[in-house]
Amino acid sequence: MIVQSLLLVLIVFFSIFLVKFFDRKTKPRAHLKYPPSPPPAIPIIGHLHLLKPLVHQAFRDLSLQYGPLLCLRLGFVKFVVVSTPSLAKEFLKTNELIYSSRKMNMAINMVTYQNATFAFAPYDTYWKFMKRLSTTELLGNKTIGQFQPIRTRELHEFIQILFDKSKAQESVNLTEALLRLSNNIISQMMLGIKSSGTESQAEQARALVREVTQIFGEFNVSDFIGFLENFDVHGFKKRAMDIHRRYDALLEKIISDREELRRKSKVEGCEDGNDKVMDFLDILLDVAEQKDCEVELTRNHIKSLILDFFTAATDTTSISVEWTIAELLNNPKVLKKAQEEVETVIGKKRLVCEADGPNLPYINAIIKETMRLHPPIPIIMRKGIEDCVVNGNKIPKGSIVCVNIWAMGRDPNVWEDPLKFKAERFLEGERSSIDIKGHNFELLPFGSGRRGCPGMPLALRELPTIIGALIQCFEWKIFDSKDHAHTTTLINMDERPGLTAPRANDLIVVPVARLNPTHFLHI
Repeated sequence: MIVQSLLLVLIVFFSIFLVKFFDRKTKPRAHLKYPPSPPPAIPIIGHLHLLKPLVHQAFRDLSLQYGPLLCLRLGFVKFVVVSTPSLAKEFLKTNELIYSSRKMNMAINMVTYQNATFAFAPYDTYWKFMKRLSTTELLGNKTIGQFQPIRTRELHEFIQILFDKSKAQESVNLTEALLRLSNNIISQMMLGIKSSGTESQAEQARALVREVTQIFGEFNVSDFIGFLENFDVHGFKKRAMDIHRRYDALLEKIISDREELRRKSKVEGCEDGNDKVMDFLDILLDVAEQKDCEVELTRNHIKSLILDFFTAATDTTSISVEWTIAELLNNPKVLKKAQEEVETVIGKKRLVCEADGPNLPYINAIIKETMRLHPPIPIIMRKGIEDCVVNGNKIPKGSIVCVNIWAMGRDPNVWEDPLKFKAERFLEGERSSIDIKGHNFELLPFGSGRRGCPGMPLALRELPTIIGALIQCFEWKIFDSKDHAHTTTLINMDERPGLTAPRANDLIVVPVARLNPTHFLHI
């Protein structure tokens, strides 16, 4: 009996072998190659030893040596690094549907309620619903317009604070001040509260934003070597759980208070009329109460979406303004020309407003140039849901494609004098038609296509307004480590690790008033 069973097994295996053998002989074989890969790939860790804290810089260095399309095995995960606009277009446009999902690491998964996240959700029914809700209700032109008075008031209060500092000849931590401004705006748009004064809830949220963006962008070896997650080698799991716990407690209190207020309003019959500007939380709670909604919006979905928006709208906006001011202080001729444009278009009797943005071409060129050198997110990551062929190279299913937009912005084959800050490049010749909305693949600060940043319309309103107001009202002196203010010292432009690649050091400056803004501030 045993002998007969063994013979049967051998016959089956031999039959399968013959079928496979003749199948390979009769079918033409596609001679596809994988992208080049740097040697050596060490067992288990792969190419992890080639990375450094600033991953986008490490990817750039490897691409210079091995080509614009290269394959890395980081632990047990295959990464494909893309470093040219033409290749970026292949992945983000030509094969967009294959690469419309994102990779989640352990920290993101734990902090953002796991499957409840929108920013890192796979390209499915839930993501499509949330994208539509974001672009039509939460960040549509109508909603953004309704919140314009809040953004104006916050900017005016911000300028007043800086003017008081200038009168006292005191230094300002512009990094923290811009973060507070951005957080005040998004806190009121989302939750109806602001982070300054006595509203400690949003103050806690502002602190959490920094922790979230930092841990999301940090290197965690267990993201690449899965079995190490149980050992929590660097304490990432403990930190992520702590951030999640504090954030959840904060949001649970805010949501519970709002729900109680909504219940009282309904019972007392004093619901606000149609002219009330609803914040994001009210919109989300309304959607969650709909019985016939195509997607059930849970409490965790609401919390995760608020975290997504807080992180994106607070950190990226403030960092972009900070990089711009730093570049202007290092390039005083550019700063002077920008100030002249503001004086010509706006004058000295009112503050720059959002409506002025389209009429400030040089400042918009400055923003593009800043985004070229310092994109808010230096690497666009996408996860392939099936095998794909790009430029004759096989890209296996499950590969993480990393479009290094930071490297593309500094590529001498794409840009003339790529390391020089030259806003004029976007006002002259063929570069003048380049925008930052995802249509031109050499400049993708907000991503491209379906997974492009839904907050882009808000950012394009805020950036020229805030930057315009800062250079309209003030000159700036650089504050050094010896507590001396200078006008000639160059600012260090090093980066530190993080999801958004911020400056390595806070920007400490002394504002010097160019005019007295108190005559036209509305506070």
